[in-house]
Amino acid sequence: MTEELSTMEMLWNDLCQHSSFELSNWHESVLNSCEQQYVGGSQLPMNWEKNKQQIRNKIE
Repeated sequence: MTEELSTMEMLWNDLCQHSSFELSNWHESVLNSCEQQYVGGSQLPMNWEKNKQQIRNKIE
């Protein structure tokens, strides 16, 4: 599973660098909802490194 997480991270990093793709309507809606929750204070930011370690701990 660690290999899968590494692959996902590599893909995500590539997408972040080449952000010329267009979001689907449902994805844009989900992102807008998350942003509203964050701005409203009901969703706190997450530490990616900490969360990756938590995922690894669960699957090992």
